[in-house]
Amino acid sequence: MKFLVVDDSATMRRIVVNSLQRIGFSDIVEAGDGAEGLDKLDATVGFVITDWNMPVMGGLEMVKAIRSREDAGGLPILMVTTRSVREDIVQAAQAGVNNYVVKPFTPQVLKEKIDQVLTKLQGAA
Repeated sequence: MKFLVVDDSATMRRIVVNSLQRIGFSDIVEAGDGAEGLDKLDATVGFVITDWNMPVMGGLEMVKAIRSREDAGGLPILMVTTRSVREDIVQAAQAGVNNYVVKPFTPQVLKEKIDQVLTKLQGAA
């Protein structure tokens, strides 16, 4: 499965990519903001991991844009962010985020969240 990792922080992208690699995923493409993420989103991407706060286009805007696309509307999306208040989590879910991880996190937590999303989507199929 190919992952698209979107975060304006190169350090955070590296942490997410390294975590994905540690849990067994190697097909990964990176983007520095939501607009670049949309540009890199194609039919080969099977999972999106995005930050919330980014310049140009933030994570929520990107999620809403993905959800409005006929070709990618059902794509699994995980939000990885420092925003941890309940209202933010609800807002992300309403935008179409499938699951939510608060930074900092471990590779094991990332794996659990990805597995939860994939299990739920397989159950709905």
